[in-house]
Amino acid sequence: MSRVRDEQVGRLVVVCGLPGSGKTMLAERLEVEYGAVRFCPDEWMQTLGIDLFDERMRHKLEQLQWRLTQRLLQLGQVVVLEWGAWGRGERDALRDGARALGAAVELQFLDESVDVLWDRVRTRGRPGDRELSRGDIESYAARLQRPDTEELALYDPPLIS
Repeated sequence: MSRVRDEQVGRLVVVCGLPGSGKTMLAERLEVEYGAVRFCPDEWMQTLGIDLFDERMRHKLEQLQWRLTQRLLQLGQVVVLEWGAWGRGERDALRDGARALGAAVELQFLDESVDVLWDRVRTRGRPGDRELSRGDIESYAARLQRPDTEELALYDPPLIS
């Protein structure tokens, strides 16, 4: 197992971005390079045969993943959360919760234009009860709260650029 760090302090990596922004590719790379545990609700939902648009079930899975994350951070592990984290409030809660456990917290923000997101989503062909539309992507982009300089300053620098 590869591990980039020597300290026994846990580290939370929050991967923030819209569908098609490259979250999974980045999270999988960080999982290997950091020797991390990666949590992705989409993968769990697909494995369990749950509709990816079932927000109630997504919320339950994210709560379970967060409980597991907290325990892993207490044990000094690195956890990559591939949740999207579109809202500032969600990112603040994750950061504050991890810091309360003594963990470092890193934010990886991926930002692409709607055209790029739509092109990627259209060509990747993920299974699901329904495909995303360009309208979905546009709606999500309008709801995304991009981290500003002030927010970014609240996070620890990445171990790997």
